[in-house]
Parts: sequence; C-alpha cells; structure tokens
Amino acid sequence: MPVEFPASYWKDYELLDSGNGEKLERFGKYVLRRPEPKALWTPSMPEADWRRLSHVTFTPGAGFGKAGKEDSGTWDKSKKMEDQWGIAYNGAPDPETHAASDLHLSLRLGLTSFKHVGVFPEQAPNWEFIYRETSRLARIHKANGLPAPRVLNLFAYTGAASLAARCAGAEVTHLDSVRQVVTWARENMERSGFQDGIRWVVEDALKFARREAKRGNRYDGIILDPPAYGHGPDGEKWKLDELLFGLLQNVASILSERDAFMVLNLYSNGYSAALGETVVREAFHGAFKEMTSGELAFNDSYGKVLPLSIYVRLKR
Repeated sequence: MPVEFPASYWKDYELLDSGNGEKLERFGKYVLRRPEPKALWTPSMPEADWRRLSHVTFTPGAGFGKAGKEDSGTWDKSKKMEDQWGIAYNGAPDPETHAASDLHLSLRLGLTSFKHVGVFPEQAPNWEFIYRETSRLARIHKANGLPAPRVLNLFAYTGAASLAARCAGAEVTHLDSVRQVVTWARENMERSGFQDGIRWVVEDALKFARREAKRGNRYDGIILDPPAYGHGPDGEKWKLDELLFGLLQNVASILSERDAFMVLNLYSNGYSAALGETVVREAFHGAFKEMTSGELAFNDSYGKVLPLSIYVRLKR
C-alpha cells in the first residue's frame, strides 16, 4: 500500500518529533506541541528539549475523548508568539521538465479552541493531485472550447484544496457548514492572490449533494474530507459510519461521467485504505477508469513514520 509524504522542500512545516501521544511541529517560525493519539512510541528528544523548543502547548479540556469534542482544550504559551500568523506552500516542480509549479498557497494559521490551527499539512500530496488533475482537465476543456472545469470541495475547511484547484484554473464551489471557517477560507484566497473564481456555500454537505443531484448539476472534480462527527448549519447531525456511503452515492451521480476526478480523505482511526476503496467502488458501481488508495504520513526528524489519514483517488 502506498504511503505518501509531503515533500521535504516545504520549508514552512516540519514534524520535529513525536511520541507519548503527542507531536512537536514547526509551522513557519513557531513550534507547537499538540496531542496525537497515533504517536504510540517514545519521543526521540528528551522532555527538556520539547519544552525548550515549543512556543505553545495544547492542553486537552473536559471534552477530550468524547465524540465531537475530542479535540477541545486550551493553548498554553511558553514563549511570545502571535495568535495568528502565516505560512506558504509552493507546489512541486514538474517531475519531467523541473519547471517551477504555479501552485502557490498563502495560508493564515491561528490557535483555535480545538487543537487545529487552520491547515492539515499532511494533505499536501492531495493538493498536488488536485492541482495536477485540474490542470489536465483545464487543458482538455480549453482544447475543446469548453468552460473552465468545475470543482466541488465538500467539508472544505479553510480552503487549501479549493485553492489548489483554483490555481489550476477551475471554477470552485467551496462548502463548509461553519460560516467562520468559510470566512477564514476567503481570507486565504485573498492572501494567495485570487479575487474571484470561488463560490462560497455554508451548507450541510449531504443536503447540498442531494440537491445538486436532483438538479442534474455536474462537477469535473469533487473533493471530500469528512469528519467522524459534525453538525450542519441547521443542526444536522453528521456521523461518518452512518452517512458516508449515502454521500458517496450522491457524489457518484454529480461527478461528470468522463474526464473527471474525486479525492476522498478519511481520518477515522478505524478506517483502512482497503475499506475506503471498497466503499468508493460500491458507491460508484465500478464506473471509473482508475482508482488508487494509500496513507498520508509524516517522517519526523528522527525517521519515525506517523500515519495520519487514508486517501482514495478516482479518475473517470
């Protein structure tokens, strides 16, 4: 099974160490210490070094370990730092020509009431896939006198994947159920040098997909990164185990029948790449040309591999 790692040339992110249920990460000029349940081993650095290096530590709160509240807590600063700051991501050079990529993301980070900071850096390989596939579709559309490819990003969070598609020339629909997060994504769009080309939707993902299917709307690319638990803007309950297959069935009906792609990312601890492939294959009834799956992971600076999510990528 393939395991993909963000490229070492990404200078604004580094996993320094991991272990004892935590990870020590550098985002730009700041070092953060956060819980990581998958870090089951002993850290390579002594505790004194973790304390010396970290600017801020996330301390789990009363909801830690409860479904939907497992990431709640507070940040405790040990050094002076800003509550909000920025990092950049510049895409991989062309593997054949070595030409520089046009994928340039500028992302605002922040210390939220959960352990998240506004970006999931292990997703960089998915951004690269989205950028490559959208670029390919953009060339096909241009050669055939068609409008720009349409890409739908469900559970879109702060928009790095949306921006990867936009950088490649797509017209993007960015959907998230939290209005403040959509506002954050708009800021990232502006920081990255775009003024338009992204439609912003605050909506429940399953409701939106069902409605688009009834309307007969189609997208050339669809991105899904669903949480294990969540709520829509009107209190709709989302539980991955119960609703993922139905959502994927709707996604299959709104994905263009040819020259199209889908990316599914899953963080749930009980999900494997094989399970992801099976649920996608069944939802799409085998109506695709190619499907790949694997894990997204980081090597910390001592060589320990920390797997963080699984992906399934499909092409039509």
